[in-house]
Amino acid sequence: MKLQEQPAYTVTETAHHLSVPPSTIRYWTTAQGPNAALIKVPDTRQDDPMLLSFLNLVELHILTTIRRKHTVPMQKIRTAIEYLRQRATQEVDKLHPLIGEQLQTDGLYLFIEEFGDLVNISASGQTAIREVMQAALQRIERNEHGIPIKLYPFTRNSIDDAPSLVVIDPALSAGRPVISGTGLATEVIAERYKAGESVRDLTKDYGREEAEIEEAIRCELKAAA
Repeated sequence: MKLQEQPAYTVTETAHHLSVPPSTIRYWTTAQGPNAALIKVPDTRQDDPMLLSFLNLVELHILTTIRRKHTVPMQKIRTAIEYLRQRATQEVDKLHPLIGEQLQTDGLYLFIEEFGDLVNISASGQTAIREVMQAALQRIERNEHGIPIKLYPFTRNSIDDAPSLVVIDPALSAGRPVISGTGLATEVIAERYKAGESVRDLTKDYGREEAEIEEAIRCELKAAA
Protein backbone atom coordinates (compact mmCIF):
# COMPACT_ATOMS: atom_id res chain seq x y z
CA MET A 1 0.00 0.00 0.00
CA LYS A 2 1.38 3.40 -1.00
CA LEU A 3 1.99 5.99 1.70
CA GLN A 4 -0.83 8.16 0.38
CA GLU A 5 -3.29 5.27 0.74
CA GLN A 6 -2.40 4.21 4.28
CA PRO A 7 -4.86 4.85 7.13
CA ALA A 8 -3.50 7.84 9.03
CA TYR A 9 -6.16 10.37 10.09
CA THR A 10 -8.96 10.05 12.60
CA VAL A 11 -12.34 11.55 11.79
CA THR A 12 -11.68 14.36 14.27
CA GLU A 13 -8.28 15.17 12.76
CA THR A 14 -9.70 15.17 9.25
CA ALA A 15 -12.52 17.47 10.29
CA HIS A 16 -10.05 19.83 11.95
CA HIS A 17 -7.76 20.00 8.91
CA LEU A 18 -10.71 20.78 6.63
CA SER A 19 -12.70 22.99 9.04
CA VAL A 20 -15.89 20.92 8.91
CA PRO A 21 -17.84 19.14 11.67
CA PRO A 22 -16.75 15.55 12.45
CA SER A 23 -20.36 14.47 11.88
CA THR A 24 -20.06 15.60 8.25
CA ILE A 25 -16.93 13.52 7.73
CA ARG A 26 -18.63 10.48 9.26
CA TYR A 27 -21.68 10.94 7.06
CA TRP A 28 -19.62 11.17 3.88
CA THR A 29 -17.48 8.13 4.76
CA THR A 30 -20.23 5.80 6.00
CA ALA A 31 -22.68 3.75 3.96
CA GLN A 32 -26.20 5.16 4.03
CA GLY A 33 -28.78 2.37 3.72
CA PRO A 34 -28.38 0.73 0.30
CA ASN A 35 -25.84 3.36 -0.80
CA ALA A 36 -22.12 2.86 -0.41
CA ALA A 37 -20.08 5.51 1.36
CA LEU A 38 -19.43 8.59 -0.73
CA ILE A 39 -15.71 8.38 0.11
CA LYS A 40 -14.14 4.91 0.36
CA VAL A 41 -11.79 4.72 3.35
CA PRO A 42 -9.15 2.03 4.04
CA ASP A 43 -10.47 -1.20 5.52
CA THR A 44 -9.93 -1.63 9.27
CA ARG A 45 -10.86 -4.33 11.76
CA GLN A 46 -14.44 -4.16 12.97
CA ASP A 47 -13.61 -2.87 16.47
CA ASP A 48 -10.95 -0.39 15.36
CA PRO A 49 -11.78 3.30 14.90
CA MET A 50 -12.13 4.58 11.35
CA LEU A 51 -8.93 5.99 9.90
CA LEU A 52 -8.75 7.94 6.66
CA SER A 53 -5.91 8.06 4.17
CA PHE A 54 -4.18 11.10 2.71
CA LEU A 55 -6.06 10.47 -0.55
CA ASN A 56 -9.31 10.54 1.43
CA LEU A 57 -8.23 13.86 2.92
CA VAL A 58 -7.68 15.27 -0.57
CA GLU A 59 -11.05 13.94 -1.78
CA LEU A 60 -12.79 15.57 1.15
CA HIS A 61 -10.91 18.79 0.45
CA ILE A 62 -12.58 18.87 -2.97
CA LEU A 63 -15.98 17.89 -1.60
CA THR A 64 -15.94 20.52 1.13
CA THR A 65 -14.96 23.12 -1.46
CA ILE A 66 -18.06 22.29 -3.51
CA ARG A 67 -20.20 22.56 -0.39
CA ARG A 68 -18.76 25.99 0.43
CA LYS A 69 -20.87 27.48 -2.36
CA HIS A 70 -23.83 25.16 -2.77
CA THR A 71 -25.77 23.03 -0.31
CA VAL A 72 -26.50 20.12 -2.60
CA PRO A 73 -28.55 16.99 -1.75
CA MET A 74 -26.23 14.08 -1.09
CA GLN A 75 -27.84 11.85 -3.70
CA LYS A 76 -27.10 14.40 -6.42
CA ILE A 77 -23.48 14.67 -5.33
CA ARG A 78 -23.32 10.87 -5.38
CA THR A 79 -24.67 10.81 -8.93
CA ALA A 80 -22.14 13.42 -10.08
CA ILE A 81 -19.26 11.48 -8.52
CA GLU A 82 -20.48 8.28 -10.18
CA TYR A 83 -20.40 10.19 -13.46
CA LEU A 84 -16.68 10.77 -12.90
CA ARG A 85 -16.08 7.17 -11.83
CA GLN A 86 -17.63 5.77 -14.98
CA ARG A 87 -15.37 7.91 -17.14
CA ALA A 88 -12.17 7.17 -15.24
CA THR A 89 -9.48 5.32 -17.18
CA GLN A 90 -7.09 4.55 -14.32
CA GLU A 91 -7.86 2.31 -11.34
CA VAL A 92 -6.87 4.97 -8.80
CA ASP A 93 -9.29 7.39 -10.47
CA LYS A 94 -12.09 4.82 -10.20
CA LEU A 95 -11.41 4.48 -6.47
CA HIS A 96 -10.96 8.21 -5.91
CA PRO A 97 -12.83 9.96 -8.76
CA LEU A 98 -12.89 13.37 -7.10
CA ILE A 99 -9.11 13.63 -7.31
CA GLY A 100 -8.49 11.94 -10.64
CA GLU A 101 -5.91 13.71 -12.76
CA GLN A 102 -8.40 13.97 -15.61
CA LEU A 103 -10.50 16.30 -13.46
CA GLN A 104 -7.82 18.97 -13.87
CA THR A 105 -8.23 18.99 -17.65
CA ASP A 106 -11.35 18.66 -19.77
CA GLY A 107 -12.87 16.38 -17.16
CA LEU A 108 -13.58 19.35 -14.92
CA TYR A 109 -15.69 21.08 -17.55
CA LEU A 110 -17.66 17.90 -18.23
CA PHE A 111 -18.18 17.30 -14.51
CA ILE A 112 -19.37 20.85 -13.85
CA GLU A 113 -21.81 20.66 -16.76
CA GLU A 114 -23.24 17.39 -15.44
CA PHE A 115 -23.21 18.68 -11.86
CA GLY A 116 -24.93 21.89 -12.89
CA ASP A 117 -27.70 20.01 -14.69
CA LEU A 118 -28.24 17.78 -11.66
CA VAL A 119 -28.71 20.63 -9.21
CA ASN A 120 -30.31 23.09 -11.64
CA ILE A 121 -27.49 25.62 -11.47
CA SER A 122 -27.42 28.41 -14.05
CA ALA A 123 -24.56 28.84 -16.50
CA SER A 124 -23.12 31.63 -14.33
CA GLY A 125 -23.48 29.40 -11.28
CA GLN A 126 -21.62 26.60 -13.05
CA THR A 127 -18.82 29.06 -13.84
CA ALA A 128 -18.63 29.98 -10.16
CA ILE A 129 -18.38 26.32 -9.11
CA ARG A 130 -15.72 25.67 -11.73
CA GLU A 131 -13.64 28.57 -10.43
CA VAL A 132 -13.97 27.31 -6.87
CA MET A 133 -13.01 23.78 -7.85
CA GLN A 134 -10.07 25.01 -9.91
CA ALA A 135 -8.87 26.89 -6.84
CA ALA A 136 -9.14 23.68 -4.82
CA LEU A 137 -7.40 21.54 -7.45
CA GLN A 138 -4.53 24.01 -7.69
CA ARG A 139 -3.77 23.30 -4.03
CA ILE A 140 -3.01 19.66 -4.80
CA GLU A 141 0.53 18.71 -5.80
CA ARG A 142 0.90 15.48 -7.77
CA ASN A 143 3.77 13.16 -8.63
CA GLU A 144 4.77 12.13 -12.15
CA HIS A 145 1.97 9.54 -12.17
CA GLY A 146 -0.69 12.10 -11.33
CA ILE A 147 -1.14 10.84 -7.75
CA PRO A 148 -1.66 13.56 -5.10
CA ILE A 149 1.34 13.80 -2.78
CA LYS A 150 0.82 17.17 -1.08
CA LEU A 151 -2.19 19.24 -0.07
CA TYR A 152 -2.13 22.95 0.72
CA PRO A 153 -5.32 23.20 2.79
CA PHE A 154 -7.47 26.30 3.00
CA THR A 155 -6.68 27.91 6.35
CA ARG A 156 -9.24 30.70 6.02
CA ASN A 157 -12.97 30.89 5.40
CA SER A 158 -12.40 32.72 2.13
CA ILE A 159 -10.55 30.91 -0.63
CA ASP A 160 -9.85 34.08 -2.58
CA ASP A 161 -6.12 34.78 -2.60
CA ALA A 162 -5.64 32.21 0.16
CA PRO A 163 -1.90 31.70 0.84
CA SER A 164 -0.23 28.32 0.45
CA LEU A 165 2.08 28.60 3.43
CA VAL A 166 0.92 25.40 5.12
CA VAL A 167 1.16 21.95 3.55
CA ILE A 168 0.05 18.43 4.44
CA ASP A 169 2.56 15.88 3.17
CA PRO A 170 2.22 12.23 4.25
CA ALA A 171 6.02 11.96 4.11
CA LEU A 172 6.52 14.75 6.68
CA SER A 173 5.62 14.94 10.38
CA ALA A 174 3.40 11.86 10.16
CA GLY A 175 1.20 13.66 7.66
CA ARG A 176 0.34 16.55 9.97
CA PRO A 177 0.32 20.15 8.68
CA VAL A 178 3.72 21.84 8.50
CA ILE A 179 5.02 25.17 7.25
CA SER A 180 5.68 24.71 3.54
CA GLY A 181 9.31 23.93 2.74
CA THR A 182 10.02 22.77 6.29
CA GLY A 183 9.19 19.94 8.67
CA LEU A 184 7.96 22.45 11.24
CA ALA A 185 4.59 21.25 12.54
CA THR A 186 1.90 23.89 12.84
CA GLU A 187 0.61 22.16 15.96
CA VAL A 188 3.89 22.80 17.80
CA ILE A 189 3.85 26.48 16.86
CA ALA A 190 0.22 26.87 17.91
CA GLU A 191 0.86 25.21 21.27
CA ARG A 192 3.68 27.64 22.02
CA TYR A 193 1.45 30.54 20.96
CA LYS A 194 -1.34 29.32 23.25
CA ALA A 195 1.19 29.10 26.08
CA GLY A 196 1.79 32.84 25.77
CA GLU A 197 4.69 33.24 23.34
CA SER A 198 4.30 36.03 20.80
CA VAL A 199 4.38 35.73 17.02
CA ARG A 200 7.52 37.86 17.03
CA ASP A 201 9.28 35.52 19.48
CA LEU A 202 8.31 32.45 17.46
CA THR A 203 9.49 34.14 14.26
CA LYS A 204 12.91 34.68 15.80
CA ASP A 205 13.14 31.19 17.31
CA TYR A 206 12.33 29.37 14.10
CA GLY A 207 13.93 31.81 11.66
CA ARG A 208 10.74 32.03 9.62
CA GLU A 209 8.72 34.90 8.19
CA GLU A 210 6.03 36.39 10.40
CA ALA A 211 3.36 35.52 7.82
CA GLU A 212 4.35 31.84 8.01
CA ILE A 213 4.06 31.76 11.80
CA GLU A 214 0.71 33.53 11.69
CA GLU A 215 -0.63 31.11 9.09
CA ALA A 216 0.58 28.12 11.13
CA ILE A 217 -1.33 29.46 14.13
CA ARG A 218 -4.40 30.18 12.00
CA CYS A 219 -4.27 26.63 10.64
CA GLU A 220 -4.58 25.21 14.14
CA LEU A 221 -6.63 27.86 15.92
CA LYS A 222 -8.50 29.21 12.87
CA ALA A 223 -9.04 32.77 14.14
CA ALA A 224 -6.17 33.21 16.55
CA ALA A 225 -3.80 35.10 14.23
